[in-house]
Amino acid sequence: MAIDFELSQETRAARDYYHRMASEKMRPLSRRYDEDEHEPPQEWIDYYWREGRKQAPSGGGGDGMVRGCVQAEELCWGDAGLYLTMPVGALGGAAVLAAGTREQQTRFLSAFGGDGPPIWGAMAITEASAGSDSAAIQCTARRDDRTGEWVINGTKIFCTAGRQASLHPGGFVVVWATLDRDAGRAGIKSFVVPAGTPGMKLVGLEEKLGIRASDTATLTFEDCRVPDDHLLGSAEIKQRARGSGDKGFRSAMATFDASRPIVAAMAIGVGRAALEHVKRRLEEEGVEIRYDAPPRELTAIERDVMEMEAELQSARLLCWRAAWMMNQRRPNSLEASMAKAKAGRAVTRITQKAVALLGPEGYSTRSLVEKWMRDAKINDIYEGTQQINQLIIARRILDYPSSMLR
Repeated sequence: MAIDFELSQETRAARDYYHRMASEKMRPLSRRYDEDEHEPPQEWIDYYWREGRKQAPSGGGGDGMVRGCVQAEELCWGDAGLYLTMPVGALGGAAVLAAGTREQQTRFLSAFGGDGPPIWGAMAITEASAGSDSAAIQCTARRDDRTGEWVINGTKIFCTAGRQASLHPGGFVVVWATLDRDAGRAGIKSFVVPAGTPGMKLVGLEEKLGIRASDTATLTFEDCRVPDDHLLGSAEIKQRARGSGDKGFRSAMATFDASRPIVAAMAIGVGRAALEHVKRRLEEEGVEIRYDAPPRELTAIERDVMEMEAELQSARLLCWRAAWMMNQRRPNSLEASMAKAKAGRAVTRITQKAVALLGPEGYSTRSLVEKWMRDAKINDIYEGTQQINQLIIARRILDYPSSMLR
């Protein structure tokens, strides 16, 4: 399978544009909104909505998903938490694209290109008893045949951008709920719940280790009613062979095939920020990295830096491969999980090593290195933990169903 890793001229221009945005607009705000976790970064939100998204070089060149990964890497080089506060469709929008009809995609997503106030999309999947195992969801949806509406009840936790998406008019939250708990995966469906819908309530915000600029919300749904056409996919509950659920669940899960390469790119951006800082500080102290020296002559620091560089580059290549396959409309579940697993582990190691190499400076708040280490860890957790992605990889390679490999 031939893959061209040469970026188009348009994507290279976009990369340069997003890097300037990260350097000039995001980095100066990093420390402030890391410390003021629950204060919305309004100046960044306003800038991105009014100027940043509109001034980016126009699309073209056929890079598509690869360009999205390039954007994520550059902006997370700036600040991963601020990246997650951008007024975009995010996971909610990805779910609509993966499982919604063309009419639903137009209806729910067109406002993100408009000139109104900022809006957000979010996804509500995780529950106290349903984390990595999405099929264990207890949140319910039942159809009221009298009104033709769906009635949702349950509690969702760890909803990225859940505050913004649930409160700002025009935004929405895509909620995963079961029509029949006994049906397992086949009963899981996703519903678009517009911001401000009665019965959807913001009840809490998490205090987190990293990505503190981003809000991570707890939402409750109490007799929350949405129209019939807010269901993404079919209401039919149909079991498939090997117990993998119906098309609706699979379409919803396809969201992760698109989002995991983006998360990998986010991790790469954080890791690159830490690595570049380390190399700059070493250069300032007169420490040379001798790439042409025989391996037996390398110092411990040189070996560490080269290993960090290799980890970062291999993660990027896996990320771009998964994104390229999506551009080609090829199944990429295996490759998306490989990219996510590799990048999550790599950035955790790279940022921890950066702190170690810089000693007291790395551990203090004099620089952003300690923050990058904290921001890095989430990439090994959300969008499927390291362990879950390794399970997916094993199942795809061995062609095993979930019932045979847990």
